[in-house]
Amino acid sequence: MGGFDGQHWDGRPVLPAGRHVWLPRRGRTFVRQLDGPPGAPVVVLLHGWTATADLNWFACYEPLAEHFGVVALDHRGHGRGIRSLSPFRLEDCADDVAALADELGLTNLIVAGYSMGGPIAQLLWRRHRRLVDGLVLCATGCSFGGSARERLLAGVATGTGVLAGALPLERMTSATLATWHQWRCRRGRPWWGYDDIARHGWSQIVAAGRALLRFDSRPWIGDVDVPVAVVVTTADDVVPTRRQLAMVGALADVTRYDVDGGHAVCSSAPERFVPSLVQACLDVAARTQAGITVAA
Repeated sequence: MGGFDGQHWDGRPVLPAGRHVWLPRRGRTFVRQLDGPPGAPVVVLLHGWTATADLNWFACYEPLAEHFGVVALDHRGHGRGIRSLSPFRLEDCADDVAALADELGLTNLIVAGYSMGGPIAQLLWRRHRRLVDGLVLCATGCSFGGSARERLLAGVATGTGVLAGALPLERMTSATLATWHQWRCRRGRPWWGYDDIARHGWSQIVAAGRALLRFDSRPWIGDVDVPVAVVVTTADDVVPTRRQLAMVGALADVTRYDVDGGHAVCSSAPERFVPSLVQACLDVAARTQAGITVAA
């Protein structure tokens, strides 16, 4: 992928092959899949709110594939993910991942979730324990209410949610993005991620923000019975670092990896994030295979 020299932001990075996969009775989603070494476990990558698999994980695919099989999908409403008229629920996102695993014939998964992907990973363990051998939780927490940014999000999500019921939000947003794209093209090469953002189902994105604010796994996070690694972003003011550390304290079988960076470090400074992610996945895989727990 050309290393971590920042050139990805000047043009589209080299990405692994992707394809659409139909999930019975759920819909069509978009998946990237890489083969790892023979017999290697599979890491499933779950992206954050308003992102896509590529925007969140573009720098991680190949480094992970040196050790693991890798699967990444766009969540419903995001990018090329499932489109549904049903209300957005994080539980449905977790069930989508389970359906994809069944469709691809995958089990014994190490599930890595970033930001909103963290709650989806936790729910996948809770609802489909048979599939999950370990969790890697990055820049995420057990709940998402209380910070100044989250209160602002709550206000925007609630207000925009009311508008979404009365106005053609999808068409309005598409028109705004088209204008922005033209402006960017007149002033230089457009950002490679524009195409992913332009594909979002924006009414679902707003609903996803509301669902994220309602999420709270604190009553049951301590019941997680698989190895967990937490990648903590130590300068995060979106999911505050203190809340990430509180999640570490609530888990039994957990190791911690600190990354010096804010909430977008996975894309803004992948040279700092990716090595910690790979090590966290290797750690969880080793503990899973050895049946080792680090704390009781």
